[in-house]
Amino acid sequence: MFHNVLGESIMKIAREKKLVSFYLHNIRDYSNDKHKCVDDKPYGGGAGMVMKPEPVFNAVEAVEAQDNLTPTKILLTPQGETLNQEIAGNLSKKARLMIICGHYEGFDERIRSGIDVLEISIGDYVLTGGEIPAMVVIDSVVRLVPGVLGGNNSLQDESFVNRLLEYPQYTRPAEFRGMKVPEILKSGHHTKIEEWRMKEAIVRTQERRPDLLEEKTK
Repeated sequence: MFHNVLGESIMKIAREKKLVSFYLHNIRDYSNDKHKCVDDKPYGGGAGMVMKPEPVFNAVEAVEAQDNLTPTKILLTPQGETLNQEIAGNLSKKARLMIICGHYEGFDERIRSGIDVLEISIGDYVLTGGEIPAMVVIDSVVRLVPGVLGGNNSLQDESFVNRLLEYPQYTRPAEFRGMKVPEILKSGHHTKIEEWRMKEAIVRTQERRPDLLEEKTK
């Protein structure tokens, strides 16, 4: 699942620039079971299967030993802190990340308590496994690594930077199906353009995500 995502677009560029490296590991390879089983029925009964601790511990310890850099270990779980731009920015400054993807019904609790992990969720919903959330984390983090994108301005103007949604954007043509580009954007007056953009960003945030403004004022 990962090869296509990591081999395209910004992820590919980041790797070609040698700004990041990706290494994929299959937890099944670290199972002691002859059938490479990594899950079992939950104690106490219930639906679904639970990730066993042994193969996860084995995988984490073996992969950690492959590099001298101490990794920040991330456990993807709906119970974790919701990923946001601030978390992505902090993670982009880490020298090494290890992302642990779950599957099935969840993790044996001893994985959480026995491994020093940062628990992250990508939203209040449940997915089949942690693979897609891992790709979301990777994409959000890698694009913030210095040098990956062309310039810092594109990062500074994005949504959620400074707890604001991005202002409306326009390009050519100046008029399309009766909808016109605001005159201020064609004026060439950069100070007034920046004022307009800030005002529009605040208005849009107030309309769509007022919670961001509340957090900004705390």
